[in-house]
Amino acid sequence: MSGNTGTAASLLARAELNRSRLRYRQASTIALLLIGYAGYYLCRSDLSVTLPLLIQEMSARGVPIDIATTRLGTIASLGVLAYAIGKFPSGGLADFLGGRRNFLFGMGGAIVFTLLFAVSGTLPLFTLAWIGNRAVQSLGWAGLVKITSKWFSFSAYGSVMGIVSLSFLFGDAAARQFMGFLISLGLGWRGVFLSATTVLAMIFALNLLFLRESPSDFGLVEPPVNPQNLFLEKGEHHRPASVRSLLATFGSSRIFWLVCILSLGMTLVRETFNLWTPTYFTQGIGLSSAEAAEKSALFPLFGGISVLLTGFLSDRIGKSGRAAIILIGMLLSGAVLLMLSRLNFVHHSGWPVALVAFVAFLIIGPYAYLAGAIALDFGGKQGSATASGIIDGVGYLGGVLAGNSIANVAVTWGWKGAFAVLAIVTWAASIAAALYFLHQRQTA
Repeated sequence: MSGNTGTAASLLARAELNRSRLRYRQASTIALLLIGYAGYYLCRSDLSVTLPLLIQEMSARGVPIDIATTRLGTIASLGVLAYAIGKFPSGGLADFLGGRRNFLFGMGGAIVFTLLFAVSGTLPLFTLAWIGNRAVQSLGWAGLVKITSKWFSFSAYGSVMGIVSLSFLFGDAAARQFMGFLISLGLGWRGVFLSATTVLAMIFALNLLFLRESPSDFGLVEPPVNPQNLFLEKGEHHRPASVRSLLATFGSSRIFWLVCILSLGMTLVRETFNLWTPTYFTQGIGLSSAEAAEKSALFPLFGGISVLLTGFLSDRIGKSGRAAIILIGMLLSGAVLLMLSRLNFVHHSGWPVALVAFVAFLIIGPYAYLAGAIALDFGGKQGSATASGIIDGVGYLGGVLAGNSIANVAVTWGWKGAFAVLAIVTWAASIAAALYFLHQRQTA
């Protein structure tokens, strides 16, 4: 009897030790993913932050400001298009080859192409470098999602992805503040780009040394996936049976395509603010380039607060909770965008800055669900990266319009006209949000 008791106690002690080891490794994995993907934004937000400087340089060379704005907007659109196209194969690559490879390769490629942008001096080279940069960066998020599917239980998807999503929000905000500080010191756009690559290279080395694909690399058991994933019991498998099986599973799910439509509209709004907020703050309300860079950090900052709140909330409410949060956020953000398009902010620059931050709070948390927790729910360990890649890829096809198209609207009808267009897009996409909410309520 005493022998059995001793054996049971030993097993319990070993189980507790493994749980402690897993929690420690999970925390370190979150930290590495958070820092790593935040680093991506050093070599992504640099174009947005330095757009006013690039426009000034082109203007000094004799290019009219409106033409310079449109041309740089076209470069940004081509970059988003490359990012969108890259999203579709990126998920499959992560599902078949592993997320760690995707994550590191995207980071290394961003360093190389940002350096190329910094040393180039003509629009064709700018365009080539920016397209290459955005294309390789498309690998990063799918790799992150694949790694997350193996490290965390489905009961914590919302909370974990909310924390990890801070990488593209607080990380973006920190990157913009850092680059705004560099500009305030008198550093030109080339200096900003070179500084971004230096910091990202250090982050790359950190992830190369310490990031691992799965708890099994440390002899630990992987947590379970959502049993209602589209692959059912096969969702626990790491590697899909074939590309055809992946595409057939997602292609036959109507609710999956509803989420893709949501991504289309929400990504257009997010990408517009990511790209044009500093330019709107300089041209629309008269801030300096350094002030505009620093104030633009409020958008990802309040977006980060949003993803934390909505992420933790979604793990504690019912199945339809995420859908309800998405619908409410889209309806309210459309109303705020309409205010930006209608109200006169002469001599009151604080109001448009505050309203831009409020849009982020309303829409970024719901947006983060789509290619994060919802993609994990759809795909499990087998197809989560592909689900994320498709959802993000469709979304960024809409995001392509954030560059040249929004630039043309702003040049023709001013920034008020651009905000009116975004309000219409947001309310149109909220129809898909309403249908998604009804579906989740019916199947709860």
